[in-house]
Amino acid sequence: MTYSTSVQIREQFEHCLAVIRQASLEILLLLDMKVSEGKDPRWFLEQLDQARLSLGGWASVARRLNLDDAQMSRFTLHLRHLQQWVPQYESGQEVSNNQLIAALRFVTELEYLRQKQPLLKFAPPEGEDSSAQQQAQGQLRGLELTLKALINQAWPDTVKLNNQLKIQFGADKVRRWLKLGERNDVLSGMPFGDLVMMLVDKKEFARHYAPLFSTPSSLSLFSEPRATLQHFLADCRQIRNVVIANQPLSLAQRSLVEHYHQQITGPVQQAFSLGQTRVNPAAFMPPSPEELSSFWDSARKKDRLCGGDNDDISDSIERPQTRRKRSAEERDQLISVVLWAMVGIAVLGMGAGGLWMMNQTSAAPQASTQSVATTSRVEREPSSPREQLVSMGIAWDANNLRSAIDRNNLQVTQLFLRGGMSWKVSWTETAFAAGNDETLALLLRYRAQMDESRPCRRFMTTTGHAMLQGGSLTSVHKDFLHTFCTAAPVVERQRYDTEQARRRAQAQPDAQSKKWLAIQTAIYDEVR
Repeated sequence: MTYSTSVQIREQFEHCLAVIRQASLEILLLLDMKVSEGKDPRWFLEQLDQARLSLGGWASVARRLNLDDAQMSRFTLHLRHLQQWVPQYESGQEVSNNQLIAALRFVTELEYLRQKQPLLKFAPPEGEDSSAQQQAQGQLRGLELTLKALINQAWPDTVKLNNQLKIQFGADKVRRWLKLGERNDVLSGMPFGDLVMMLVDKKEFARHYAPLFSTPSSLSLFSEPRATLQHFLADCRQIRNVVIANQPLSLAQRSLVEHYHQQITGPVQQAFSLGQTRVNPAAFMPPSPEELSSFWDSARKKDRLCGGDNDDISDSIERPQTRRKRSAEERDQLISVVLWAMVGIAVLGMGAGGLWMMNQTSAAPQASTQSVATTSRVEREPSSPREQLVSMGIAWDANNLRSAIDRNNLQVTQLFLRGGMSWKVSWTETAFAAGNDETLALLLRYRAQMDESRPCRRFMTTTGHAMLQGGSLTSVHKDFLHTFCTAAPVVERQRYDTEQARRRAQAQPDAQSKKWLAIQTAIYDEVR
C-alpha cells in the first residue's frame, strides 16, 4: 500500500466515522437517550443496548426507527462487526482496507435507515456525479460478467449446466430463465442473486472456485473467503437494485463497489496471469457508453419480468421439493374445513328429517330441546389454545409466535405450541442473545413441531459469530446442537468448516484465526 493510498483510505474512514457520530446523536435522541457528542462504534453499541433495556426490547427500538425485526437485526450486526474491527480509533491512525469496508458497510445501513425514518437528517445526499456513477455501474457490470464467466468455465457443457440448475433450483425456474435469456444461454436469464448462489454455495465453491480465492491478502473481512465473498456479493446485489431502480448511488455505495470489485476480481486476474484460469476480468473493463447502457436496459427489463431480485443469499442452495410438505397451520385449516363440511351435511340431514317428522308426528319440539342441550354442553367445554389466544386479542399467526419468543412471553408461546403451531430454529436468535433459557427449553419440549428444513446452517454460523464476539457455548446451545444438528451431512459440513479454519490459522496465524479455529472445533465436538 503506497503512502498516497494509505492517506486516501484514512480520509475516507474518518469521513465515515464523522457520519456515524452525527447519525448516532440523532438516532439516540429518537430513543430518548440524550448525549452531548457521538463517539466510537463501541460506545454507540453500548448506548443502543441501554436504549433497548429502557424501552423494553429490540422490538420497541425497531418501532422507533421504523424497521422490522430482520432490518433491526441486520443493523445491529453491521454495527457489532464494525466495532469488532474498530474497537477505538485515534485521528491519524493507520487504517486497513477491511476497517474501511466495515465502516462503509455500516454507513450504507445508516443511509437505508435514513430512508425508512424521515426524522433523521444526518449526512444529506451528495450531488450526483455522472462520471462516478458510470464508473460504479461499469464495475457492477464487470463483476456480473466475471461471475458468469467463472460459472461457464466450471460447467462448459450447456446440457449438464441446465440439468444441474434443474436439480438445484427446479425445472420451472430454468424454463423461465431460458425464456428470458439469450438463445441457449441460461445464465443470461438468471437473476443476479441466483448467479451468486451458484458461486457461494458451499459445495459448488469447494468443488470449483476455492483455489481461485485462496489468496490471504483478499477476502479476509470475515472468517473465510467464501463467507466474505457471500457478504460482498449480497451487498453488490442490494446496490445493483438501486441502479435497476434508476436511483443514483451514494458516495459510500460507490466506494464499496470499487473495493468489492478489487477484492473479487483481483484474485481471478492474478490467476489468469498465471495461466490458472481462462477468465480475464480486465476484458470487461472499462465498457463503452453503448455497452453500459445496453447492459442496464436489459437488466431492468429482466428485473420487471422476474418481479425483482430480493431473495436471501444463503450458504447453500435450497433444493425444491417435489411436493411441498403441509405446515401445521395448513393441516389445522384442512381439518377445520372437513369438520365444518361434516357439520353442514349433518345440519342439512337434520333439517330434512325435521320436515319429515313435522308431517308425521309432533316430535320436533323434543328434538329442538335435545339440540339446545347439546349446544349448551359444547359451550361449557373448556376453550382451546386458539380460542384463548383470540380472547387475548392475539391472531393465530406465525409472526405473533416469533414475537412472543423474542419478548420471552412464556404464556403466549406455550399457547401457540399447544395449539400445534410450527416454529423455526432461526427464530431463537434474540432469545439466545438475551439468555432467555426458559423460552428455549419450552421450544425444545415441542421439538417435533420444528419444521425448518435446514436449521443448522444459520444457527451454527450465528453461534460461531457470537462466540467470536466473546460469548460462550452454553448448555442450551449444546442441547439445540444435539437435537437438530447431528445428521451426517451436517457433521460432515462442520468437519469441512473446521478443517478450513485450521488451514487458515496455519496460513495466517493471528489471534482471530486461532480463536475461530477453537470455535469451529468446539461446535464440531458437540455435533459429531
